[in-house]
Amino acid sequence: MSKSEDKDIFFEDSDLAYEEEILRNPFSVKCWLRYIQQKKSSPNIDAANIVYERALKELPGSYKLWYNYLKGLRQQAKGKCINDRIYEDINNAFERSLVFMHKMPRIWIDYCQFLVDQGKITRSRRTFDRALRALPITQHHRIWPAYLKFVSKYELPETAVRVYRRHLQLQPEKAEDFLTYLMKIHKLDEAAIRLASLINDENFVSKEGKSKHTLWNELCELISKNPDKVTSLKVDAIIRQGLKKFTDQIGLLWNSLADYYTRAGLFDKACDVYEEAIETVITVRDFTQVFDAYAQFSETLISTKMESTADTGPTDDDDVELELGLARLEDLMERRPLLLNSVLLRQNPHNVLEWHKRVKLYEGKPTEIINTFTEAVQTVDPKVATGKPHTLWVEFAKFYETANQLKDARVIFEKAVEVNYKYVDDLAAVWCEWAEMELRHDLFDEALKLMQRAVTPPARKVDYHDQSETVQARLHKSLKLWSMYADLEESFGTFKATKAVYDRIIDLRIATPLIVLNFGVFLEESNYFEEAFKAYEKGIALFRWPNVYDLWSTYLTKFIDRYGGKKLERARDLFEQCLDGCPEQFVKAIYLLYAKLEEEHGLARHAMAVYERACEAVPQAERYEIYNIYIKRAAEIYGVTHTRAIYEKSIEALPEDQARQMCMRFADLETKLGEIDRARAVYAHCSQICDPRSQVVFWDSWKKFEVKHGNEDTVREMLRIKRSVQATYNTQVNFMATKVLTTQAPANEMERLEQQAMENVDNMEMEKQTQLEEATKKPADKGISFVRSGTTTEEQGPTAAANPDEINLDADYSSSGEDEETEDKSEIGLQAIPSKVYGGLKNEEEDDE
Repeated sequence: MSKSEDKDIFFEDSDLAYEEEILRNPFSVKCWLRYIQQKKSSPNIDAANIVYERALKELPGSYKLWYNYLKGLRQQAKGKCINDRIYEDINNAFERSLVFMHKMPRIWIDYCQFLVDQGKITRSRRTFDRALRALPITQHHRIWPAYLKFVSKYELPETAVRVYRRHLQLQPEKAEDFLTYLMKIHKLDEAAIRLASLINDENFVSKEGKSKHTLWNELCELISKNPDKVTSLKVDAIIRQGLKKFTDQIGLLWNSLADYYTRAGLFDKACDVYEEAIETVITVRDFTQVFDAYAQFSETLISTKMESTADTGPTDDDDVELELGLARLEDLMERRPLLLNSVLLRQNPHNVLEWHKRVKLYEGKPTEIINTFTEAVQTVDPKVATGKPHTLWVEFAKFYETANQLKDARVIFEKAVEVNYKYVDDLAAVWCEWAEMELRHDLFDEALKLMQRAVTPPARKVDYHDQSETVQARLHKSLKLWSMYADLEESFGTFKATKAVYDRIIDLRIATPLIVLNFGVFLEESNYFEEAFKAYEKGIALFRWPNVYDLWSTYLTKFIDRYGGKKLERARDLFEQCLDGCPEQFVKAIYLLYAKLEEEHGLARHAMAVYERACEAVPQAERYEIYNIYIKRAAEIYGVTHTRAIYEKSIEALPEDQARQMCMRFADLETKLGEIDRARAVYAHCSQICDPRSQVVFWDSWKKFEVKHGNEDTVREMLRIKRSVQATYNTQVNFMATKVLTTQAPANEMERLEQQAMENVDNMEMEKQTQLEEATKKPADKGISFVRSGTTTEEQGPTAAANPDEINLDADYSSSGEDEETEDKSEIGLQAIPSKVYGGLKNEEEDDE
């Protein structure tokens, strides 16, 4: 430092220590920073700056000193006018710092930002350029954001575009920012060029996550809406390229191309584009988009033309153009169904239903209908067609038939029968339609010749199910064709020819049960009954159960109706053949018919044998019904006593529910016959399958029976049986519950206690049952007396004393858990026993005394 400069420096007493330290260590940054920190608290603002200057003279390459110095200078300039001298001094300080700090991006950034804040545009731009030249390329990414922000801030489009171009050379991935700026300043031509280059660049990845498809849509929208500004690109070629590449946006791209020509004022060209679009789109969605846009375009043209003529007055040319536009719009609306049908046919040209719809749309236009049918039969491939392709040929022929051109219709049918269809039934349907056409015009011989020609077999043997063979070679086994042939022969041919047709159907083994039945009916109508029966037998030989059931049923019925008992042995053989191998679900009707035959024309014992066989052969669900029929017929033929054995067999064979009903009917029968002991035995037998808790009806029936026909011993025996059965059912239930519980070891103490409680309950039930059995074995006291049901206490006298051992049936029934009501709502004891029984019992008592 020179002596003149020393004179301008003012030292304070507190500076002496720092000055001495600097003298000792003039190249120590820490010493200078401590001195500067002390000077910042001084009221003299320039004191710190003087120390900074002194320090930088000693250490001009210190980044820390320069950074802090410049930062302090910028803080001192805050709030001051932009024209203040301090700004220029700070700029000079930045320039001096860059002599040594030109490789420090932070200094350049601060300097450029400081110049931008001052509004020095040119100087700022040049400083940014100097920074980019001075710094290595690896540091440029720190300069460019501020540079781009600076050029975007002012309306300097040319400068900004050039800066962006330079920036893209370093960072091409930031091209979308450039596109945004170009659209902002309305440089759409360059924006379209840049966007097209991005789409063509396979390595470009959008930082905003946009796909190539999205970028393509943006390009199409940009060039279609700005035809006057985008001049460097071939719009038509670009959009058509998109039509080939992006097939899911066909409608949108076509509309964009038409919109481009519309905005360019080329309305005829736009119409051509719309027409081309609706003729080429293949989806209904794209068609709807294009058609709606086309209709709106036409309406806009018409409305615009009408407004212009209203303002200036219409001329002849304007009227012609207006009429032409209206006619074009009307024609477009009329063509919409056909255009939509064309779209669907372009989707699937083998859709038969759509071809039929197209023919209906041309109703009233014969030439168009013929052309459509011709195109349809030439286009549709029967192997892959959707629908029935033969219907196109049939409808084509019918169209000529309605025009009374049978010759042309036959030509169509001739070509139709030569087509290689996928299924034989399709070809058979064509032959049948051809024959029906001949029948409609009363050409019966021609129809028969056609059928005979159709069923003619090929020279070699062909399997009907061999798909490798043509349908023409397999046609001779078509049941549909033979069925119609048989109907025609039966209606218009001879008996011999018709029989030959049916025989041929059976020989080819293509007959159905219905065909056989029709053959049989035809023979019967012609009084060839034995031939009919032979036909039934041939048909039966062709089929198995269950398909043969209808044939057997018809055959047997008609044979019985025809011969009755004249050929009984033959009828029996037929029934045995039918029943041999017959499934159980069909035997019921056969056995009943067989039994009816034996009843009417055979022997009664044979009929009973048939019924017995039926009871064993029918399914379990139908045995009850068969047993009832068996019992009824046996009673009518042999008498009711002959039914006892049948009842016994039915009770053994039927399930419990049906066995109970049969037992009650059996007991009722024995009761009516006066066989009281037999009836009681039946009740006792049935009681073993009747739980008193659920089968209340049975026990009520037995109770009424004993009241009416029994005595004291029988009543006691009934009650003993009832308690025994109830105990048995209780024991079974408890035993099953215990078995379920004991199959698994107790998992905890609670389960162990539950098992123990269950065992205790079982033991108590067993003890109770034993006591009941012992009680019922005790002899009755001889002090028991029976009283007439109609006597009162006064009439009874001394014999009417209360008997503690008297049996109360209601009490016993209520103790078993049953609630009952008698007819008179009162208790029923042995007093209800009829006087006849009471008299017999009383006489027995007197004899004993």
